Amino acid sequence: MTVVEHVDGIEEQLGVYGEQIRAALSDALPDGEPAAWLYDLAREYPARPAKFIRPALCLATAQAFGATGDEALGPAVAIELLHNAFLVHDDIADGSLLRRGHETLHVRHGVGLALNAGDALAVLAQRVLRRSLDRFGASLADRIASEFEIMMLRSLEGQATELGWRRDTVIVLTPEDYLDLILHKTCWYTTVHPLRVGALVGSGGRAEVSPMVRFGFYLGSAFQIRDDLLNLVGDEATYGKEILGDLHEGKRTLMLIHLLGAAEGADRAVLRDYLRVDRDGRSDELVAEVRSMMDRYGSIDFATDYATGIAGAALDAFESAFTGARRNDAYRFVQALVPYMLERES
Repeated sequence: MTVVEHVDGIEEQLGVYGEQIRAALSDALPDGEPAAWLYDLAREYPARPAKFIRPALCLATAQAFGATGDEALGPAVAIELLHNAFLVHDDIADGSLLRRGHETLHVRHGVGLALNAGDALAVLAQRVLRRSLDRFGASLADRIASEFEIMMLRSLEGQATELGWRRDTVIVLTPEDYLDLILHKTCWYTTVHPLRVGALVGSGGRAEVSPMVRFGFYLGSAFQIRDDLLNLVGDEATYGKEILGDLHEGKRTLMLIHLLGAAEGADRAVLRDYLRVDRDGRSDELVAEVRSMMDRYGSIDFATDYATGIAGAALDAFESAFTGARRNDAYRFVQALVPYMLERES
């Protein structure tokens, strides 16, 4: 099987999971009032084209560990609702212009209404989760609820770190600092949490979920590095977000951290000036100059090679994390997500 065929197969299976999730999301979002100022806004991001990687990972892991029906659907939908809540809030914090191929919620409706809609999505996620836990025993329900609390705190810690780096113009950073950031900001809620919840649900709480942290960290890191690369080299129509948006925002991606360590002389002075100003002060010309530096200093190639190495570590960690799983189609789907993270275009 070639890599392209591999990726195409993953896209198809993500579509199958996505149909299930999208239908459940529609049922979870109220039709009440004030529709024009709240519930219509809350529906916008979930209704846009999406991969549904997080809930799909939860569902597939549950099936690999023995789930036979829709036992994991409620927690998976709660994960997706929280993801959309985080997106709304992140877009406001970052000043992002595009999300999933359309204007961000705050650009379209204003910061106040968008922020409120993001809050509503977070509350609705909690409601979906609480209702879904009724089908589990008290002990397992408590473990799943605790996983959600841990995930939300880790995500907030990561977001605070990233915003703090930007506010305080932190420039002395290493790839290890970047990995620690994305463990909290990206990996925990994108991969570690869906894996752990899926394994708990599928096994009825019997699975050992601690190895999921290592596998989820490597899998989520490959996902995030690829996402950061797509922001530099991707096609905006396919990617669905503003190309070079991370550079306009001053995000400390792996490529920027590499560049900060490699740049010399006048280039380093330009970088310092670039990081000292806010988004409005970063002109298109300045951003283009920093982007050109990344090519000259090999920052793109460095991050690409780094992601490839992390994906290899993810495949090794997968075997340990899924020791007690069944070797079924869901198992093979999760395993195939590793190369997919490196090849995806959106």
